[in-house]
Amino acid sequence: MVTQRDEIDTVEGTREGESVTLLCWRCGAPSIEMTPETRAGSGERVCLGCMAVTKYKEGIWQALSPQQIERFQRFVAEYEFIRSAEGRGSDKSDYYLSLPYKDISGRNSDQWKIRACTFGSIVKHIVSPLAKARRRSLRILDLGAGNGWMSYRLSLMGHQPIAVDLLSNDQDGLGAAIHFSSQVEPLFPRVQAELDQLPFPSPIFDLVIFNASFHYSQDYQRTLAEALRCTRSGGGVVIADTPWYAREESGIRMVEEKHKHFASTYGFSSNSISSQEYITPERLNQLQETFKLEWRMIKPFYGIQWSLRPVRAKLEGRRPPSEFRIYTTWAGQ
Repeated sequence: MVTQRDEIDTVEGTREGESVTLLCWRCGAPSIEMTPETRAGSGERVCLGCMAVTKYKEGIWQALSPQQIERFQRFVAEYEFIRSAEGRGSDKSDYYLSLPYKDISGRNSDQWKIRACTFGSIVKHIVSPLAKARRRSLRILDLGAGNGWMSYRLSLMGHQPIAVDLLSNDQDGLGAAIHFSSQVEPLFPRVQAELDQLPFPSPIFDLVIFNASFHYSQDYQRTLAEALRCTRSGGGVVIADTPWYAREESGIRMVEEKHKHFASTYGFSSNSISSQEYITPERLNQLQETFKLEWRMIKPFYGIQWSLRPVRAKLEGRRPPSEFRIYTTWAGQ
């Protein structure tokens, strides 16, 4: 089992209170408290304003309205089917405790090497400097958390993450985070919610990290606006591991190839939700102008083979492959 405890710096300083307020999914009132006691087991809370019931099941808060559940039902079903076919998840805790540094299943090792490199860059260049500047642990929103591996690693460092995803299954979704409970007690909060309607009062987070998830947005402006709403002054919004292309046409071709592959392999194109799928300099510039912000870019080194991908693609007459870059903007600056 690989935990990498000795390879990360733990944060020193004060911590905020452990409870976090959730907004009611119906009326938006900040009336529901997620306490450490609710991070396991099941129950419900009633909004005193509109009497809507918010449930938590096996520690996962269900912050979706019935309309949202219906709208995302097909997307979630198809996504879970594809992820299962790709060999995601395991029935062994060691698999999850080793992520992202090692994929003991051997099924998606190359992708986890990318995730590990990205995470290392985020910690080195963003998380640790901000924690040192504030002299305390950080409250971090992990968007697109999946099985919760990033929240787990941040918890080991002493930070206070909250994991958010649409998937709640126990293989590749928020339910799988139960495997981290042997190392993190109490387990970090987990919330089933969508990117464009985050159930948190504003602003309470030092960092909001799109964890290989920004490209699932249906509207980048709306999604980024929600992230910025939840970010404290001087805090950051991070976009990581979203496919980047220099030109729009390369992204369009990627999406066409992806849908064609899914249709031939799984029998459906997996396009029930019109996700944005990728970012380009033009798209980032549009967001920069709309929100009057400044992007700061980090380009991790993923190895020589990864660096040679564009050269091989050009020689073989294929479209340019995607790149992964880390983009950060700081609120109130």
